[in-house]
Amino acid sequence: MRKIPVFSWSLLVITGLIACKGEAKKTEAPAARNSTIIAEGFVAKSLGVDEKLDAPGTILPYEQTDVMSEISGRVVAINIPEGGQVKKGQVLVKLFDEDLQAQLKKLQVQLSIAEQTASRQKELLTISGVSQQEYDLSELDVNNLKADIDLVNVNIRRTEVRAPYDGRMGLRNISPGAYITPTTLITTISQVNQLKLEFSIPEKYSNHIRIGKNIEFYVAGNVKPYQAKVIATETTIETNTRTLKVRATITGHDQHLSPGAFARVNLAFADQDVQLVVPTQAIIPQARDKQVIVYRDGKGVPTTVTTGIRDASYVQILSGILPGDTIIVTSLMTIRPNSKIELSKVD
Repeated sequence: MRKIPVFSWSLLVITGLIACKGEAKKTEAPAARNSTIIAEGFVAKSLGVDEKLDAPGTILPYEQTDVMSEISGRVVAINIPEGGQVKKGQVLVKLFDEDLQAQLKKLQVQLSIAEQTASRQKELLTISGVSQQEYDLSELDVNNLKADIDLVNVNIRRTEVRAPYDGRMGLRNISPGAYITPTTLITTISQVNQLKLEFSIPEKYSNHIRIGKNIEFYVAGNVKPYQAKVIATETTIETNTRTLKVRATITGHDQHLSPGAFARVNLAFADQDVQLVVPTQAIIPQARDKQVIVYRDGKGVPTTVTTGIRDASYVQILSGILPGDTIIVTSLMTIRPNSKIELSKVD
């Protein structure tokens, strides 16, 4: 009789155990597929939803102007307190105007003589010493000289660069003696006793922004919330970013707010016409749409839905389910077609 080596017997035993284990798995699989899944449900119902949005914004001065000269000329005086406050109409820069001043004096002398001549002509006209035409010509000379003086005064005023409003000056870019032109940036002036806030929102929220809407925002390094009121929106949506630019005035004045600073705007969009909501965790994202699992006759039925706004707890359902439908909110990853479901809790 041929003896079988001990190693071969061991190999046969191991092979038999693996085969038995595989058979056991095959017999256990149907039982696992037919097992009941314990889950929680939620009855779809009407409820108000506030959707929150964080938008980056920028703090702006209420007004900001690049200060430039109307004419070319040499700077003879500068009165720009860098970083300081100025009043409306205050002279910031004075250009050379001695030639205009001399021209003004000449015209003033000519005007004085012309007025005297016109006065004599008027007296002679009363005794018919001159004709009416001669008197009219003398009056014309007076009026022409007055017009020339007004023109010279305008040109003299153009040699003075004045502050357009009360505000804070920026850094000056010129020095005394410099020759400047209308394209030379002298400095900037900003009205900072009141500030603006500018930010952009996605186009889907454009219908929720109204003039007068109060908004809340925060700045870096400060946990204090600030308030602003919407004063205007851009007339069109930006085609590249598909966003709408919004501008608001900041309520009150705080020294911690500086123009150009970054602001985090917190927006809450409430929809008073919300008809149907489900918990956010009930939504199952798909490649092209979104689904929920509806509980019917002890089983879960995947259903495609259209969603609207959402908050931290609920999502608005625009279509796909009806009020009163029970939606599965837990064990979503274990539910398969024809799985039996037992609801442990229904909200």
